[in-house]
Amino acid sequence: MNGIRKIVEQMLADDPFSRWMGIDVVHVSEGHCTLQMTVRDDMLNGFGVCHGGILFSLADSAIAFASNTRGKKALTLEDNISFLHKAMPGDLLTATTEELSSTRNTGVYAVTIKHEDELIAVFKGTVYRREESHFISNSE
Repeated sequence: MNGIRKIVEQMLADDPFSRWMGIDVVHVSEGHCTLQMTVRDDMLNGFGVCHGGILFSLADSAIAFASNTRGKKALTLEDNISFLHKAMPGDLLTATTEELSSTRNTGVYAVTIKHEDELIAVFKGTVYRREESHFISNSE
């Protein structure tokens, strides 16, 4: 397992909420991450569709994992999301993170959430990179 994957696996191990959501790390590389999860009945709102907070949380986990692959601990400064289509119980959602900008202290990321070919939500966020590094280097 390379250093980048170790960072993300440790973050997931330390994140009970992402584990509760059933997030699976499909792909991770420097500045990028792809996650999947299946919408369960206990994730629905009063209208019987996936709660927006669940979609936001999936995207938030995706940006957290992607931004921390650069080795320094990164924390979110701001996020926003647009909900385009509903997600239903049983839907397998895929969140794909794209790094739009990366500097020494900040990063800007876009996350798309899809069910099959349908775009469910788009998410954009900015992170601040602290001086504190993760427990391993990216070169491992």
